Amino acid sequence: MKPSLLLLFLGLFTSSVIAQTVSFYGSPSSPISSGAVVPAGKQLLWTSGVTAGVADSTAAEGSYARFGDTKTQAINILKNLEKAVKAKGLTFKDVLMLRIYVTPDHFKGDKHDYQGWFDAYAQYFGTKENPTKPTRSTLGIMALTHPDKFIEIELVAVFP
Repeated sequence: MKPSLLLLFLGLFTSSVIAQTVSFYGSPSSPISSGAVVPAGKQLLWTSGVTAGVADSTAAEGSYARFGDTKTQAINILKNLEKAVKAKGLTFKDVLMLRIYVTPDHFKGDKHDYQGWFDAYAQYFGTKENPTKPTRSTLGIMALTHPDKFIEIELVAVFP
């Protein structure tokens, strides 16, 4: 094979291998990506919105301890989502996008606890163990279906 044809073949092969990975873009200092490019033919996993389970089953219904604050609920949700993606053969390194709905915490003066969400997120994404920084939308809304739940998370992941 002529050297120029060999280089062309290697270039095409390398391009097809590189094109098989998701590429995120945005500011390196940001905790999230501005966007992502998913190669053609990749399969996606979409979850419905997930809310937190009971944090303390001994706590009375309607008490703050029952589900916890926004951060506690977010960690609970992320743990459950991590199990769900693992069951499909994926990890949080495969997460492409998160959509988060945050409601006012009526136990803390009816304010949206965005920092609680940001702190929970930082334990799972953009870390040494998981450098992936998915695209993300965080929306402040008035309420979810349960008055003591302050956060709901949707996830999109891409199969490798």
